[in-house]
Amino acid sequence: MPNPQQLRGASRLAVDATTGVTNLVEAVHAEISRLPLTKKRERTLGITGLVYRSVRGVTKLVGGGLDLALGALTPLLGQAEADRANAVQAALNGVLGDYLEDTANPLATTMRLYPLVDGATGPALVMLHGLCMNEAQWRRDGADFPAALAALGYQPLGLRYNSGRPIWRNGAELAKLLDAVPGPITLLGHSMGGLVIRSAIAQAGRRRWRQRLQALVTLGTPHQGAPLERGGQQVQQLLDVSAYSRPLALLAARRSAGIRDLRHASLLEADAGKASVLPLPEGVACYAVAATTSKKPGGSPARWLGDGLVPVASALGQHRSPARRLAFTDTALFTGLGHLALQTDPAVLQQLQEWLHPCP
Repeated sequence: MPNPQQLRGASRLAVDATTGVTNLVEAVHAEISRLPLTKKRERTLGITGLVYRSVRGVTKLVGGGLDLALGALTPLLGQAEADRANAVQAALNGVLGDYLEDTANPLATTMRLYPLVDGATGPALVMLHGLCMNEAQWRRDGADFPAALAALGYQPLGLRYNSGRPIWRNGAELAKLLDAVPGPITLLGHSMGGLVIRSAIAQAGRRRWRQRLQALVTLGTPHQGAPLERGGQQVQQLLDVSAYSRPLALLAARRSAGIRDLRHASLLEADAGKASVLPLPEGVACYAVAATTSKKPGGSPARWLGDGLVPVASALGQHRSPARRLAFTDTALFTGLGHLALQTDPAVLQQLQEWLHPCP
């Protein structure tokens, strides 16, 4: 991890804003770490809790702003276990990633591909995480999607990226990165990851990998936008219904460019603040999975609420305007599941295995 001196050049923010951001990041991390759902938790424990308490303490006592808080966070992350440190950094990037990048802060996540299964060979299966997450989230609660998909003959590669950056910027970088991946390529994205995939395809131009793209699969991706970024008191009340999304209700005043792009599913630089009208790629098998926390698949408000973060219609690319509809090769809807459970549920994994088998 970087030396705290490297963080001194960041612009200072107000103390209350810094503390609020710290509370928000911790709340998101607490919700992620406590699955399956138990009682509501707004604070984390152990070394992770120490990290956040230290950030708040430094901010309140010194009053120096965000740069000092991040300076305190850096050495503490170095003391934490690698997986916990990575999870905290991923959450921080989701909320403040554009700020971290703009200030050249070493805590900003650099886009990179990681092999997820040792010794796996075969066609590449690139797996993209969602907001405030990292590639480790594909293995959680006893589930191991990478290993199961490697058994089909794929080589799972996890993409780690700064989810607070504008989606188009991550898409443009991914479009360049995929040129270095040989052979047939399959792309699998959870939540925001699916939007980054579509952005990369739209910006691929004549890049070689575009002709080698075999399939894309999205899990709970807000193709038509996400309610959490549609502003106002109604959205905050909606978010408070779901334990997964409750911490995100605080994002109204402190949200990254990546989060703002979720409002309309803005995938290109020219589409900032509005929906990108992009068809699915031709000649590619395209699949979409949606979930609803309701036990019954039909009817409103269950379908609108969807998985707690993304409505069913948005995840399936449905829209009242024909120009906005996405013509997926096949879709699947799972009941009684929340947004994060799409990465761990056995039935979802079985559906992926059916779609992606046989391996190209």
